[in-house]
Amino acid sequence: MDNSYKVPFYAKTALIFISVFAFVYVMYIGRDIIIPIVYATVFAILLNPFVNFLIRKKISKIIAITIVVSIMLVILLILLYIFYSRLSIFIESFPQFKIKLDQASDQFVKWVSQELNYSRSKTNKLFSDTQSMAISSYANSETLAQLGQISITLVLIPVYLFMILYYKSLLLEFIRKLFRSEHHDAVVSVLSNSKNIIQSYLVGLVFEMMIMAVLNATALLLLGIDYAIILGILAAVLNIIPYLGGIIGTILPMIVAFVTKDSMIYVVMVFIVTIIIQFIDNNFIVPKIVASRVKINALISIIGVLVGGAIWGVSGMFLSIPLIAILKVIFDHIEPLKPWGFLFGNIVPTSSKFSFIKRKK
Repeated sequence: MDNSYKVPFYAKTALIFISVFAFVYVMYIGRDIIIPIVYATVFAILLNPFVNFLIRKKISKIIAITIVVSIMLVILLILLYIFYSRLSIFIESFPQFKIKLDQASDQFVKWVSQELNYSRSKTNKLFSDTQSMAISSYANSETLAQLGQISITLVLIPVYLFMILYYKSLLLEFIRKLFRSEHHDAVVSVLSNSKNIIQSYLVGLVFEMMIMAVLNATALLLLGIDYAIILGILAAVLNIIPYLGGIIGTILPMIVAFVTKDSMIYVVMVFIVTIIIQFIDNNFIVPKIVASRVKINALISIIGVLVGGAIWGVSGMFLSIPLIAILKVIFDHIEPLKPWGFLFGNIVPTSSKFSFIKRKK
C-alpha cells in the first residue's frame, strides 16, 4: 500500500509564488548590501585568471590580489578621468542649451495658444509647474541620499572584491559541503558554466561598447554635430543597459542637434543614423558577440530587465541578463526545473502539440 502523500498542484503553485515573492522582497530590502557583493563577484570572476597567473609566478596570494585589484582601479580611474574631461566641456555649454531650449519652449507655448485656443498664461503656468516638479524630484533629500549610497557602493566594491578573491577556496569548499557527493559533478558544471557565461558576456559587452562608440562618434562627426565624440561614448555606455539605454542614447544627440543647429534636418538625420546603428547593433553585433553567450530569449530578457530595474534600479537592469542566464544554467541541471530552463532559452519550437483551436471530428 502506497502511503506517500502527493502535494496538490495548487499547493505547489502557491508555494512557488510565495517563495518568489519572498526572494524578490529580500533582494529589494537588502539591495544596498547585495548589489556591491554581486558587482564584486562579477569582477572577481573576471580578474581571477590574472590572480592565478601571478600566483603561478611564485607571488604570494595577498600581493597578487593587491596588484590585480590596484591595476583595475588605476585603469578605471584613468578612463573616468578621460571621460570626465570630455564631459566637462559638454557641461560648460549647458547655459547655451538652456537659452535655446527656452526659445523653443516659448515657440511651442505660442503654437499651443494659437492652434489649440488655450490661453498663454495657462500654458506658461503648466510649463512652469512641470519644470518645478522635475527640479524638485531631483533636488530633494532622497536623491542626495541615493548619491551618498552610490558613493558607499563604489567604496565597498573593491573591499568585497579583495575579500572574495582571497577567500575563494573557502567559499568554493563551503558550496561543495552544501551538497551530497552524488551532486558534486552537477554543482561543478553549474559553477563552471556560470563563470564562462559571466566572462564571455562581459568581454562581449566591452567589445560591443567599443564598436558602438566608434560607429556613433563617426556618424555624428560626419553630420557635423557638436560634441560628437562624447555623445558617441555616452551612447555606447548607455547601450549596456538593455533596451532602454539605446533609447536614451538616441535622444541625447537629437537634443544637441536641435539646440546647436538651425535646421531641423539635422535632428531628423541624427535620428535616422542612430536608428540604423541600433538596427546593426541589435541584428548583427549583439547576436554574434553578446547574445550567443547567454542563450536566453528576448521575452525573458525584457521581463528580467524591467523586474531588475524595479528591484535594483540601473544596476538591476545591467545585471539582469547574466543573472537570468545563470538561473537558466541552474534550471537545466535540476530535473523538475528543466521546463523553466526551456522557457528561458532561445530555442523556439516551430509548432506546439497544444492547440487552442478545437478541431472538428
